[in-house]
Amino acid sequence: MDIVALFTLGRYALLCFYNLILSLYYYAELTVETIKSKDNLLPHLSVAISKNKLLLLTDLLYNEMFDVKELICLTLVPEKEVAFRASWLMENLILRDSFRYINEIDELVLNFCRIGNKSCQRHYAKIIMHLTDGRRPKMISDKVALLNLEPVAERCFDLLIDTKTPVAVKTFCLQILFNLRLRYSWIGDMLIEQLNLMMNAGKPGIKAKCRNLISCLVAG
Repeated sequence: MDIVALFTLGRYALLCFYNLILSLYYYAELTVETIKSKDNLLPHLSVAISKNKLLLLTDLLYNEMFDVKELICLTLVPEKEVAFRASWLMENLILRDSFRYINEIDELVLNFCRIGNKSCQRHYAKIIMHLTDGRRPKMISDKVALLNLEPVAERCFDLLIDTKTPVAVKTFCLQILFNLRLRYSWIGDMLIEQLNLMMNAGKPGIKAKCRNLISCLVAG
């Protein structure tokens, strides 16, 4: 093994060790306290947070049956970074066990249609994308079927047209519209038109998504 390979391997090992120590530190920090309300949670979301700590927070809140309504409130605060971290945490909780949070779906849909923080839009859109997927368990599908999702579709088109919308949000919005195309007949033609526009002017990542959806639409 040459010296470059040894250096690369050593660097990777150090990074893994660092992440392990960091995870143990966060675990020790979090397990000595109880987070029962947004007031307890807010200090953790008011500072920069790593993915490791976010996953540990997710475990802690899930195991303590934390009221996700309090977390949803934090996604709407004017402090953009706090709202972003709250949205990231909310996404992890809800996608871990959608059944547990089924009664909050109405509020998630309402917030998606009005939230302006673009970092939060990403996490809300990802949740809605999963909830509208036809392959979701029947209980989730039945709940979603009771909701009026036309405002969601309209919001998705607005975000697609907005040149300031991040690519990730646009990608999730395209999938949401695809998921809803059979439920609302007016979506299909508008979606194809939008896909063609984005194919001509979009970035490589979004073009790949557009090609995939166009193929699915053509195939029926």
